[in-house]
Amino acid sequence: MKSINLSLLLLPLTITLLAQPYDINKDVKKILFLGNSITQQGDYISFIEAYYTLKYPDHQLEFINVGLSSETVSGLSEPNHANGAFPRPDLRERLHRVLDMVKPDLILACYGMNDGIYLPFGMERFQKYQEGIQWLNSETTQRGIDVIFVTPPIYDEAKGAAYANVLDIYADWLISTRYTEEWKVIDIHVPMKRYLDDRRKSDSTFYLAKDGVHPGELGHWLMAREILMSLGESQLVNMEFPTEAFSNYQNSQGVLKLVREKQSLMKYAWLSHTKHLRPGVQAGLPMKEAEKKKRELEKKIKEILK
Repeated sequence: MKSINLSLLLLPLTITLLAQPYDINKDVKKILFLGNSITQQGDYISFIEAYYTLKYPDHQLEFINVGLSSETVSGLSEPNHANGAFPRPDLRERLHRVLDMVKPDLILACYGMNDGIYLPFGMERFQKYQEGIQWLNSETTQRGIDVIFVTPPIYDEAKGAAYANVLDIYADWLISTRYTEEWKVIDIHVPMKRYLDDRRKSDSTFYLAKDGVHPGELGHWLMAREILMSLGESQLVNMEFPTEAFSNYQNSQGVLKLVREKQSLMKYAWLSHTKHLRPGVQAGLPMKEAEKKKRELEKKIKEILK
């Protein structure tokens, strides 16, 4: 009997995922991003918005970031979180306010990094993460809002192999819900892990996240690239850096700069407007004032796109 190359068995699945992307419905106007500090940092969201702005300058999509540092969907927290100053925020506390105020048409939710609270794998903590994701799906489904779950980014095993393994397990389970629950799931975890492993073969000091958790610009681009490909932009598959994706467009760096400025302005405005409870987060402008500044930035973007 011939031996079977397992990589050949995986290839059709990869092609299928790229060939059958998650289409953004034509009625979608507001896309809401939920998550923790990686989402709050938001570089991957800025890359996504800049890409759409450059390729589809007449798009009507609004990319709204309400990621909150330290947050979990599991409701778990370490006893000494923030040196005992406050427990981790729990999405359950604020989700209804966010949905009532933003009124999104589509949600991309990225949780998991904080949900194992940086301990080795434990079944009880894993079940809390699963329950939290299931709760989020139920809450959005009841409101008729489509949700796409995004697997957690990697935890660098050079900083701790045990927790890297926890996120491997969490990501694998979330991917499995594509088939067990027919949920929409975009996997950024495996591509990031594969990229890091490949780069470390030639440079053992290479990292995507200096602290093991928060990716730098390249890591955020890898996240954005996988999300964009899963939304139909399959031509990005071999583009390792954002400059490659944006190189065919005039004034792309100017657009990216303005988009980043707009995203930073609006994420803090939305966080304040929706009344999060986490201490230490920069206060945002009142929404009316923030919206005015946003329109000014959008006008500048349109001018450099001409």
